[in-house]
Parts: sequence; structure tokens; C-alpha cells
Amino acid sequence: MDLKQYVTTVEDWPKPGISFKDITSIMDNGEAYKYATDQIVEYAKKVNAEVIVGPEARGFITGCPVAYALGVGFAPVRKEGKLPREVIRAEYGLEYGKDVLTMHKDAVKPGQRVLIVDDLLATGGTIDATIRLVEELGGLVVGCAFLIELTYLEGRNKLENYDICTLMQY
Repeated sequence: MDLKQYVTTVEDWPKPGISFKDITSIMDNGEAYKYATDQIVEYAKKVNAEVIVGPEARGFITGCPVAYALGVGFAPVRKEGKLPREVIRAEYGLEYGKDVLTMHKDAVKPGQRVLIVDDLLATGGTIDATIRLVEELGGLVVGCAFLIELTYLEGRNKLENYDICTLMQY
């Protein structure tokens, strides 16, 4: 299946000059959403993932059905102040300033094989911070899976020591 035909490009959103790749048109098509999920599930099996980790919010949309299909747990990574128990935190750079991601301190067990799943690989900052959180807990990042990779932003360079699976590239 050519998933690109289910991605809607929205020009000049969220600001002029941006060609936003909207995945909601994949999600609202059951066949396309299932196909995309199944592709990541197959990758997760290949890397023997024991838990799926996804950054908010689209990492939940892509990661939770993968965890469900595998019968493994899902650990959310959220912005600061959103998780109710003891957390660890990682700062990461934005275009103007910094942001913080957090994860429950008990979300990943030492030695556990982790697959990080998100909708988009752009600059790699969010995923780099997510990897740091997983590794701080002793987890082994066995791969990172994305629906879309924006190759011109070179996010893969930040993740060069990790196995990466992308279903579409722009």
C-alpha cells in the first residue's frame, strides 16, 4: 500500500513556508491505519521489542496500537507536569528555547528492549530526548519507528547509533 496517498499536505501551516504532513487522513482510513500499524508491528517483532515508548501526543496514536498488537506495555513520554508519579526528565532544544520531556521513573525496567514509536522524524530532538530517558532507566533502545521521515531536516543524523524504520520519506 502506498501510504503517501493517505497523507494530506497542508501548505503554510502552522506558519508560512511549512508544508505540514497531516497523518489524520491515515488514521481516519481504517485500512491505511491498520496497514501502517501492521508494518511497525512487523518491525517491532524483528527487533524483539518488549515495550513500546511514545512521546506525546502522536506517539500515543502510533505506539499504542503497536503495543496492543504485540501484547506488550506502552510507556508514555509527556511534557513536564503531565505525569502523576515520580518522573525523570530530559531537556531538549527547540527553534527558540528549550522544552522538557518526562517519563515515569518505573516505566522501563533495566535491560528491557524498547522500541520508540512516533509519527514523524524531523530534526530528531524529541526522539533524542526520549532515548536519553529510556537509557537513564537502563532500557535498551532496539529501534525507532516512524510513519514519516522529513529527510531534509536530517534528524537521522542525531540518531545515527540507532536502528530506524520509517514508512514514508519526504
